[in-house]
Formats: sequence, C-alpha cells, structure tokens
Amino acid sequence: MRLLPATLLCLAPLLSAAPKPADWVPVRWPWNDAKSLELLTGTPVNCLLLKSPTREFLAAAAERGVVALTVVAPGESVPEAKGDGIVLEGDFPSPPQTSGLVIHLTPRYKMKLGSDAPIIGTYQGVWPGISADDGGAKHSLPTSSAWIDTNTGFLRAVRAFGTAPVWLANRPPEKTVVSTARYLQVIAEAEISGARWVIAFDDDLAARLAKREEGALGAWKRMTALVGYYESHPEWREMRENGRLAVVQDPAKGGLLSGGILDMIAVKHTPVRPVAGSRLSADALAGATMAVNIEGDALTPEQKQVLRDFTRSGGMLLNGPPGWKDPTPPAGQITLDKSDLERLNDMWRDVNSLIGRRNMGVRLYNVASMLSNYLGSADGKSAVVHLLNYSDYPVESVTLHYVANFSRATLITPEGKQQKLEVYKTEEGWGVDIDRVVVCATIKLEQ
Repeated sequence: MRLLPATLLCLAPLLSAAPKPADWVPVRWPWNDAKSLELLTGTPVNCLLLKSPTREFLAAAAERGVVALTVVAPGESVPEAKGDGIVLEGDFPSPPQTSGLVIHLTPRYKMKLGSDAPIIGTYQGVWPGISADDGGAKHSLPTSSAWIDTNTGFLRAVRAFGTAPVWLANRPPEKTVVSTARYLQVIAEAEISGARWVIAFDDDLAARLAKREEGALGAWKRMTALVGYYESHPEWREMRENGRLAVVQDPAKGGLLSGGILDMIAVKHTPVRPVAGSRLSADALAGATMAVNIEGDALTPEQKQVLRDFTRSGGMLLNGPPGWKDPTPPAGQITLDKSDLERLNDMWRDVNSLIGRRNMGVRLYNVASMLSNYLGSADGKSAVVHLLNYSDYPVESVTLHYVANFSRATLITPEGKQQKLEVYKTEEGWGVDIDRVVVCATIKLEQ
C-alpha cells in the first residue's frame, strides 16, 4: 500500500499531458476493470464518466492518457479515489464541497449559461427521432412537416449565450434496445449543433460489449468512427449559425425547452440564428434580413433601439402577439406543455407566412426526414451545411440552394467520401445536388 502514492506520483507527467476539457470526448463507462479500456484502442474517446472507479482502473486510464471522471449523484459522498475530477449529476440543493475539477450536469434550468466553466452540461434531453403516435404512424405538429423530436433548438440557444463546450448527457430510454442507426443519429444531432453527446449504452449493448460480441463491437466501431468524423473537423465546432433569420430569445426561458420556436423553424429547414436577448447588438444581427423578437417587453430600452435600427436599415421584424410572454419552464420541464404550444402556434403561423419561400441563406429539397444546420466561419470565407437523416433508410436526390457567393462545394461524409460538387446558378443564387445521404453528411462551401 505504501507504494501507491509513489505510483500515482509517477503518473503525474501523463496526467499533465491529458487533453484539455474543450477536447474531451466523453462516454459513460459501465465497467471498472482495466481490461475494458481495450475497447478504447483506435477510437477518439479520451474521457470516461464512471461510478466508484478503483485505483487500479484510474492508474490504467492515466497510463493511456484517458481522463477519468467520477460521477456523484445527490445524496452521495465524494469518494477519495475520484480520478481527474468529479461530475456532479443531478439537482443538488447544495453541491458537496470538493477540491479539483468539477463538471456540473444539471437540470436545464440550472445550467450556468455564459459562465467560464470548463464545460456546461445537462442530463436532460429528449431522445431524438421522428415522432410517432400510439399507433406508430408518423405525425406532424404546427409545421405540417414530419415532426422530429430533437434537442437542436435547445443546444443552439445555449451556444448563443457563450462559448463554453456543451455536453448533452441524456441516457437511452429505459428497457429499450437501441439500434445502431439511432445511436448514430443521437451522436450526430449534438455534433451538428456544436455540442457533444455523452455516449451512454443501453443495458443490452453494454452486456454484449462486455462479452466482446461481434455485433456489439461492430456497433461500437461505427459509433466511434462517427465521433472521429466530427472530431477530425474542429473548425466546424468554432463556426456559428449563419442564417439570415435571427430569433431573439432568452435561453433561460423558452430557449431551454425542446419543441419551441427554434425547433419549429429547424423542421422547415430554414437556417436560424439564435440571439440571446441579453447579448442583442447590431453585431449579433449583422447579415440578418429578418428577426423574430420572442422577448417582447423584457428587452431594455437600449436593446429595443437595436431592433428599431435593424428595421430602419431594411430588416424585417416580427414581434410576438400582444401580451405574449416567453414561457419560463418549471423546474425539471424540458418540453412545452399543451397550453404553451397552442399559444406558440399563433406566432409560428406569422413566422411561417413571413418566411414563405424566401431563401434565408439555404433552402433544401427532398429532406422531409432530415434536419440541417448552416454554419459560417468568422471571416465569411467558408461555410458548412450539416445534414442529418432520422429515417431508417438512405435519402437520395437532395438539392441545396444557397445565396452566399461560394463558388466551390465539397460533399464530405463519415464514410470517408470527399466529392467535389458541381455548382450551378439558380434564380436566387447557386445550387448543388447530393446523390445520397445515409445517416449524415456535410457540404463545405468555399469562396
């Protein structure tokens, strides 16, 4: 036992070389045996979230340069062997006092938006996918499109408030065997919004991975390959929403809810730029031609002046209905309740009628089962359009029309494909055609 502190001391140089929090690729790790770390070989995963890790496991993880974080729930004490830091997951009335690195995975309403925390995160999220009624038939909501349960609006609202890395740590539905395709969709959904999903296995997959079953290993390989696809393009995470439609909304209110106005717009494949009300400025609206003000009377006189100046310079502004108040979600709620959804319908109809067939930066065709995100670089010289397919079959013959002056387009896929696309002139700008999207793909646009 006396040798243990010296052993850990020898690992200090390895720990100091560990990746910084912004580069952590996290997975909930259900095993405590050092042999399980073999599953990380050849993957981009470099951060494990564990319950009650052993000293042997922590030493083995450190030797691999893998960050090990101990997860502590409300009512639990912080263990002595806690690895490189702890993750406080849950709604803590008063978080325990501890030294070292602490990551908070809180309810959405307690997220430290705009803070300088190394990571901000939540354990609350909807499980993404095309929504179905009790009979299994796909249905639609106010958008009259196939409704996709998604966290993208929420994630983009959070990112509009600051630059801290965002973790979405929701787990698979209980007593459910999740298909590989659905795992890929969940990973990609967070990534196209600039966040990371904390990978979590359903009980069936975890048990089969422990036995090294071929099918489970194949699923794990595809999951980590997709993570590696996005990790190999860190520049995408630095890009910001590039659409010409801005939505001014407080992330601490309706922006924290899934199924709100941002998701309604996203389902229609209109690129939207969330703007936190407290950060409303002329710079935040630069390049926008239309703005939707969800904040109403909550804005300060100075912020209201920014919107007046926006309209005087030729921008179109839509304010909420008279008496409208963006709903502040009760503690623990992450989706709109029926009454809030009905009130939001009126605003959605106004937004939809104003948008019409306008190209707000990008228009997509033949993408009913997909979501997209249009991101631009800070210098305006490049942009990407992420495509994510939520159906169980490939989508073919996708068309993209854009208005910015990009003369080159490249299709990039997780399968390793990089294909130059023919750019042709359209009535409003330019267009490209994509033959096939399996789960996800990215179109890179360059001047």
